[in-house]
Amino acid sequence: MNNRIKIIGGTWRSRQIAVIDEQGLRPTPARVRETLFNWLQADIFNSQCLDVFSGSGALGFEAASRGARLVVAIENNVPAYQALKDNAAKLSASQMTFIQKDALAYLDAPASSQFDIVFLDPPFGLGLIAQSIELLDKYQWLAPYAKIYVETENTLNIDAHIPKNWHSLKHKIAGEVTYRLFENRSE
Repeated sequence: MNNRIKIIGGTWRSRQIAVIDEQGLRPTPARVRETLFNWLQADIFNSQCLDVFSGSGALGFEAASRGARLVVAIENNVPAYQALKDNAAKLSASQMTFIQKDALAYLDAPASSQFDIVFLDPPFGLGLIAQSIELLDKYQWLAPYAKIYVETENTLNIDAHIPKNWHSLKHKIAGEVTYRLFENRSE
């Protein structure tokens, strides 16, 4: 464990979680997380969240800290998965569930339940975002009016991959990262 990041708000505010140093693992920066959770403040309490490509778990832990009822975190990398479990144990994060599986394989099946908030922040440069969006929509992982957070590299244009029922709510750029918030308008 080389690095630590702080949880910004909620029950675990200012608590730190350990982040392993692995290629492709980029914890969402604090200022981006702060903006995102300001956007979600009316939606996060008592929500069911899906943290696809969980990585450091920064988004999932932040959601749990702010009152999410359930956070399901999907992570394929074994050391990152173990770090997630270790951090959850230190925080007594009983509302968090961790699944060690390829995220696309997990999404490529009928939804086990629908989620109110989905965090979609895959490793950059691997072409995972389009497939993830397609599977979320195809297998109905999203509750009506679910919020979907999508974080990509600036150079990636995802407009052609956004389903017609996803309404764009917010959009910002921070350095080399573009982040967006959508709402599922299908019922």
